[in-house]
Amino acid sequence: MATRPLAFPRSWRWIPAELIVRQGTLALYGMALLALSAVALTLQVVDPRLLDSGISVWVKPAKFFSSVGIFALTAAWFFGYIRPERRRSRPMRATVAMLIFAGTFELLWICWQAAHGLESHFNTGTPFYTMMYALMGIFAALLVGTTLPLAWEIACRPAKGLRPDLVVAVVVGLLLTFLLGGILGGYMSSQSGHSVGLEGDRTLLFGWNRSGGDLRIAHFFGIHAEQAIPILAGLTVEAGLGQRVRWVVLIGGAGLYAGLTLAIFAQAVAGHALFPM
Repeated sequence: MATRPLAFPRSWRWIPAELIVRQGTLALYGMALLALSAVALTLQVVDPRLLDSGISVWVKPAKFFSSVGIFALTAAWFFGYIRPERRRSRPMRATVAMLIFAGTFELLWICWQAAHGLESHFNTGTPFYTMMYALMGIFAALLVGTTLPLAWEIACRPAKGLRPDLVVAVVVGLLLTFLLGGILGGYMSSQSGHSVGLEGDRTLLFGWNRSGGDLRIAHFFGIHAEQAIPILAGLTVEAGLGQRVRWVVLIGGAGLYAGLTLAIFAQAVAGHALFPM
């Protein structure tokens, strides 16, 4: 199956098969994590236990299964933008191994703590928990760091037939995920919690704080830059814009996205809610 040079698929039905062609190991890993996310959602219904924060012990596993699963599937998709002869090179095999190892370490500890009714994040109640939380930070950095070798390969050895603006969009998205997602995530993990100031009502689905600042929101936007910027590039093509306009929209959109993410971060640090009650 030839690599499709489009940001958007013409038919969503072939996506699973295409993902496996592009990078089968990451594709199957990501799909398995999404299935486990569904299991964790079910456990929230059958297991009544709550953490001290008042949420189900299985909320965090469900979120992280989804997050790491989407991250793995995105990486698998982007492997299709690398020249076929380079996809199984030693650096790329190491990237795949690191993503799976780091992601699995995080998920195992999160699920272990959930099964015991304990917090996995910001838990420094014992020396062992402090050590494990520090290790989680290291492996989270390694996980996000897998965007760098992927960005390098796509920038230096893109697959034939890819538009230059799509190559740039993917590379910029990956770099923003590393810089914004990694740095803001590192700052958040160094604090005593993800909320700043008052805590109260929370948003649906994500559970973001609506009474004060929430550092998770900017981190969320940073991590998902790798999807947002290429999607923007795809939209410019779908809209039939000319090449010069596409470049203007891409560069301006990437700058706006980064600026918006930093503004949301500054608002959270100041203790102000993004979605006030």
